[in-house]
Amino acid sequence: QVQLVESGGGLVQPGGSLRLSCAASGIIFSIYNMAWYRQAPGKERELVAETTRSGTTGYGDSVKGRFTISRDNAKNTVYLQMNSLKPEDTAVYFCSAQPPIGGSRWGQGTQVTVTS
Repeated sequence: QVQLVESGGGLVQPGGSLRLSCAASGIIFSIYNMAWYRQAPGKERELVAETTRSGTTGYGDSVKGRFTISRDNAKNTVYLQMNSLKPEDTAVYFCSAQPPIGGSRWGQGTQVTVTS
């Protein structure tokens, strides 16, 4: 059974930092592309960052230079380091596991709220 469990969300002031984690089980983690998406109220889900199984990374324009995605294949975990947070970063953040073939799997999401 595939499980993706996000953690690390919370309330932070503008300019602050958070690190999200997504622990995967039930998959061969190393062959999956992993990604973080987010969805703010009333908005569509958007790609935040992704890392391929070879370690290539990519970022949404709004987070470039502030967020860093990384993966630890030994721990079956993908991370999202978020620095210089802005109120517009407030959203539910979802972890996604994308297999070589077939549909993506999703976690339940973790809330990030940036407010003074």
